[in-house]
Formats: sequence, C-alpha cells, structure tokens
Amino acid sequence: MPSMTVMSTTAIPDHVRGALTRWMIEPTPGLYVGTLSARVRDELWRVVSASIGSGAAVLVHPEANEQGYTLHTAGERRRIPLDFDGLTLVAFRPEEYTVDPRSRGDHVL
Repeated sequence: MPSMTVMSTTAIPDHVRGALTRWMIEPTPGLYVGTLSARVRDELWRVVSASIGSGAAVLVHPEANEQGYTLHTAGERRRIPLDFDGLTLVAFRPEEYTVDPRSRGDHVL
C-alpha cells in the first residue's frame, strides 16, 4: 500500500534529482515528497544512497513503531540518528575542539 514519503537531499548529482522527480514532487530545492509503494521507495533510496558522493540524504517514511515513522540517512553530516530504546533521536556529531590562543586554555568550537 502506498504511503507518504519525504526525502531531503544536499548536493546530489543531477541524474539522481531527475530520478526522484519522476516519482515525487520537489516543493523546495532538495526536498522531495510523494506517495510511494515500499518497492519504489526502496529502489529510489538504493539509487540515492549509491550515488550520494559528497552529498547527503535523509529518508522518512511511515513504519509500525512507537514513533510511527522510520528515518534513513546517507552521506556524512553533523547530525546523526541514534537508536535510544527503540526511539530514533538525532544527535550532533562533536566537532574537533581547538584551543583559542587568546583564552585561558578553554576549548572552543
């Protein structure tokens, strides 16, 4: 049964954007929304994650769990999804700390 699917992308190749717009609308640049079957959704995600290069993508679709949806990511970004007792939470990947020479040795981001 088709269900609402949302995909957000950053810096993906043009041919991948073309594949996505065949099945979904793009209301703002990089945001794709559509009602897809699980088979089409999974195939699109396979294409996107295999072609991501230096870009990034996030896929959200309904799932039979406590939150009512599941989240998939591809590519490297600062926000990373974490499983916390069955709930998906988003954490920030820590940046490398550097010492500011003007400070008292405090670490700054």
